[in-house]
Amino acid sequence: MEAEKYLSVLNPEQKQAVIHEGSPLLILAGAGSGKTRVITTKIAWLIGERNVNPRKILAVTFTKKAASEMQERAYRLNEKASYAQIRTFHSFGSWFLRVYGESAGLASSFTVYDDDDSVNLLSKTIPELTRVQCAHLMHDISRAKDYCLLPDDDLSFINTDPEFAEVYQKYETRLRETGNVDFGDLIMLPVQILKTDPILKAEIQNRFDVIMVDEYQDSNVAQFQLLQQLAGPDTYVCVVGDDDQSIYSFRGAEVQNILTFSEHFPNTQIIKLERNYRSTSPILDTAINVVSCNKHRLGKTLDSQRGTGKKPTLVFLSDQDEEAAFCAELIKKAAAKGCPYSDWAVLYRTNAQSLGFESEFVKKQIPYKVVGSLKFYEREEIKDVLAYLAVILNPKDEIHFSRIVNKPTRALGDKTQQKIVDYARAKYNAPDSLEFEKYSLLSACRDLLPTLTTKAKKGMQEFLSIIDSLVADLPSTPENEDSTGFSTPNLAVDALTGTTTSQTQPENTLADFIQNLVKITGLADYHSAQDEIAGTQKVANMQELANSALLYPKTLEGLTAFFDHIELDRTLTETDDAPDSVTLITLHNTKGLEYPRVIITGIEEGVFPRKDKEGMDLEEERRLFYVGITRAKDELYLTTCASRRLYGRYEYVSPSRFLKEIDITGIDVLGKLPSSFSRKPAAEKSAKTDPLYEKWKPGTKIYHDDYGYGVVSSAWYDEDDFLIKASFESGNQKTFMPDYQRGRLMVIKDN
Repeated sequence: MEAEKYLSVLNPEQKQAVIHEGSPLLILAGAGSGKTRVITTKIAWLIGERNVNPRKILAVTFTKKAASEMQERAYRLNEKASYAQIRTFHSFGSWFLRVYGESAGLASSFTVYDDDDSVNLLSKTIPELTRVQCAHLMHDISRAKDYCLLPDDDLSFINTDPEFAEVYQKYETRLRETGNVDFGDLIMLPVQILKTDPILKAEIQNRFDVIMVDEYQDSNVAQFQLLQQLAGPDTYVCVVGDDDQSIYSFRGAEVQNILTFSEHFPNTQIIKLERNYRSTSPILDTAINVVSCNKHRLGKTLDSQRGTGKKPTLVFLSDQDEEAAFCAELIKKAAAKGCPYSDWAVLYRTNAQSLGFESEFVKKQIPYKVVGSLKFYEREEIKDVLAYLAVILNPKDEIHFSRIVNKPTRALGDKTQQKIVDYARAKYNAPDSLEFEKYSLLSACRDLLPTLTTKAKKGMQEFLSIIDSLVADLPSTPENEDSTGFSTPNLAVDALTGTTTSQTQPENTLADFIQNLVKITGLADYHSAQDEIAGTQKVANMQELANSALLYPKTLEGLTAFFDHIELDRTLTETDDAPDSVTLITLHNTKGLEYPRVIITGIEEGVFPRKDKEGMDLEEERRLFYVGITRAKDELYLTTCASRRLYGRYEYVSPSRFLKEIDITGIDVLGKLPSSFSRKPAAEKSAKTDPLYEKWKPGTKIYHDDYGYGVVSSAWYDEDDFLIKASFESGNQKTFMPDYQRGRLMVIKDN
């Protein structure tokens, strides 16, 4: 039998899933278990062995790349698979509406509006709304469509504004008038059509004998409802997914779709693919330790087919600079032994965290690539902040001036900008140019202010006021300070490397200045609107830029040194396009990828998991950690820091609760393991018997290298972490984990 050629390479569970028929099937496919092989083999088997007409097979997934791969692999097994409908959800919706959209008033020649088109349409529909308001409202309208909700439905959980439904209705009316659709319509309209047209619904259900859905854990409510409408009583429905890898709720994915699949499709059989062909058993054990703490999961236990290997390594570090240096050293040592750079991936929770690694890798001449986003200094929001800083340093900088004078929008368009540039150049090049040798674009703005339109004049006055306030807030270095701008011995900064000999919390840092700049220029509001709409992390990136300026004083000299440091970061390496390079990537972007050696960084409370995550959101964060761990094939490293630069200041942080869910005997530990990290019974934490409490109990006199003399005011456990709060003679009150302060914090004994 021809099928034996491709069935023979399957393990028993994979083969069982391929040849299953009759009842609905949920293939619960663990990480690295060969799910793509199963779903493509099943398509070929149905065509070749069960004589299913390929035109009556519909297989949907979420990305064009995944659909193309599925089509290609199925075709290699059976050429007739080329006649099957293997599409993305949205591609299927577009096909459906071009064939059957007439009942919804659509001609087959409609076009699909992207996000920008939709915002423009809403702006024209309700002109009194600003573009930012339109962008926010379109984000909520798109969410409503992801839930298959119409303007007349209860929309309160999406937007509590009582006028939102009216805005949604006006947009829908205008959109229908154009004869076009938006992305949300590609799923929602087919659902509506099938619900209201029983004859067409029966025709479609007869059209497809087999419906298969890949990555089912990533489906949203509208896609689930579409599946329900497409599947008739005789349709064979097979979905493939992994509830433990559902990590896209911010895009509308609903994990309940896979958790409750058997409730909506009676007599469902569940086949678990638990044989992992990617990772060694110590890595899988670590992943299972973590994800098994989730309450809402169907449950499975991965079994490595590669056997044992190197234990994962948990590394305790002092701060993010030491973290970046550790990663660089680890990679360089491996490279010296012949390990390719491309074997390595450094993972982090937010893309803003890439900056520290990019800087360190440039200095250590480690080639790298940033996956899923631009390199840090190439990002729009970072270029915007740097452009403001550049104009403050050099008011003649035409390129950076043009970038920011009308951003956010101030009615200062290209013609006005060119008028300013031409005027400034004419002044500079005049016969008496010596008089104007310091003439700048800002001077030209002031001279031309009376000639501008009322709207442009208002915008220019606002821009000049912002620049003036920023310049006034950035003095030159006082004479009694050293060349770095900070009074010695508080902080010694190398202007090129940005390294520091102390973690003293200096006052009036350049970080404070940049944070204020981001706020008063309007960049915070401008980019936060995009964050909410596109799920980007632009505001976090601007904050990370401010964090990197914490080592520099808030002076013109400090700003100059900061720019020198940035230029070094951007120009030291010429290996950006090297094929053999380390991958820097967010945890979300690693889905579906694998690497021989993985380092997951920043595993601290407030960073990973994020501090605002609880309940189901916290479970998704835990699944995200599981996804990151299961990317590793041979080696896994987990790093956590005692302090981190956050919000423009040094913050003491504690190890992530996820690390405490790992069996400590199954991993190696580098660095000082805090005694508070081990999980002790509550009885051992009694204030009377606990040695930590006895040493640091309230009233204990202490000395800290950074804050001087003080006294412990309170001591307590936060879960497994022992913390103290201390009041210092300077008036500062600080909270510490003493285990992380060894050598810097000491008890003062009474004489």
